[in-house]
Amino acid sequence: MTAADTRRTADRPVHDVVGIGIGPFNLGLACLADPLDDLDAVFLDAADGFAWHHGMMLDDATIQVPFLADLVTMADPTSPFSFLAWLKETGRLYPFSIREDFHPLRSEYDAYCRWAADRLDTLRWGRRVTAVEHDPATDCFTVHAETDQGPETYRARHVVVGIGTEPAVPAPLADLSGPVVHSAEFLPNREALRTAGSIAVVGSGQSAAEVYRELLEDARHDGYRLDWITRSPRFFPMEDTKLTLEMTSPEYTDHFHALPEAVRDRLGREQRGLYKGISADLVDALYDQLYRLSARGPVPTSLRTETSVVDAEWLADRGTYRLTLRHEQLGETYTHEVDRLVLATGYRPRATDFLDPVEHLVARDARGRLAVARDHHVDTLGGRIWVQNAEEHTHGLTAPDLGMGAWRNASILRSVTGRTVYGLEARIAFQEFGLPASARCTAPGRAPDGAPPRRVREHAEASA
Repeated sequence: MTAADTRRTADRPVHDVVGIGIGPFNLGLACLADPLDDLDAVFLDAADGFAWHHGMMLDDATIQVPFLADLVTMADPTSPFSFLAWLKETGRLYPFSIREDFHPLRSEYDAYCRWAADRLDTLRWGRRVTAVEHDPATDCFTVHAETDQGPETYRARHVVVGIGTEPAVPAPLADLSGPVVHSAEFLPNREALRTAGSIAVVGSGQSAAEVYRELLEDARHDGYRLDWITRSPRFFPMEDTKLTLEMTSPEYTDHFHALPEAVRDRLGREQRGLYKGISADLVDALYDQLYRLSARGPVPTSLRTETSVVDAEWLADRGTYRLTLRHEQLGETYTHEVDRLVLATGYRPRATDFLDPVEHLVARDARGRLAVARDHHVDTLGGRIWVQNAEEHTHGLTAPDLGMGAWRNASILRSVTGRTVYGLEARIAFQEFGLPASARCTAPGRAPDGAPPRRVREHAEASA
């Protein structure tokens, strides 16, 4: 940066917060920040406007959390940005009430978020952030963004990164040629898929189930064979019993965050079924659909569990994919050819290359992952760079949960402003996730004052 560039940057106003990315979580932060007269915030995103999973905006698909898990309600039930406020303004409040289903349609949730975005003047679309720098002299961050009109810069005391996720593809299926489709782009490719002679859906979760259901209905009529291939031993329903849902709570997050890193990693693998499974209603609906279709004769489909894709190649001369599959229980391998592939293989956090200039200020764990503090900051300055939904390895299943987004945003606002703007519940569960208070003074390894064991304290401090 030249001296002239430095002077121009120094002349710009200093925002209290610059948000990078405008998905549901940073959009919720923008909504909660909007009424605060003493907070100057601006949010940047490379897209032209808000869009949430448009490639999977199927007619019957619902979100997997109730409507109270909107952008703001769990922090401020009186907010004008609530889902109920949107229903009232659009004339849908009474129909939604009569429907008696707490889970909004996915298309409704997307429309609600776009409505909220349109009511905010702090969102800046068409800004692709390229770098974040820190000036020790002014103790301010400079956020560089590219636009169609040229580069822009923003100065900030705090940066909140909420750039979301991107489609993930396992190594055996990576870099495939041919017309392979990730479920994130299913709708734009749905009609083309139906012209194929055979389709295979690869994946285990909700997206795989929704794609399979959508394609199954017309398989016989359109003349294609449909296979669902999953490495899971069965079609796991997402566990949403009430005591299990208590794990999406501040106190369980406290407990999880204080655990040693190796224990957190193990629990992260074990708990995937709690939020990455299929809704139980959809599992039952799929069986009913198969039963109904089978009444007219054999259904051209197969469901293959315990089956992993260990290799794949596109045979251009045949216009098909050759999959090498392994049945995990039997340990046997075989090949399967299919015309089209839909990969419902999930998502991974987006890369944060724009943080490279401040990498020396970013805390990392032994595996190079963000060492996210309990209050969601990741910097060594003590609370200046924050992340949204990039902390599953440190905070557990609350990280991607829409229902905890408002709580996290209220926590970030408390840290940024130095005051409690929105009430933050410390305990909401009936369960004890760690040692009960009565045992903390006497349990082996506990400090006399009931504090966590020394090794846990050290780990927590190292992660802060």
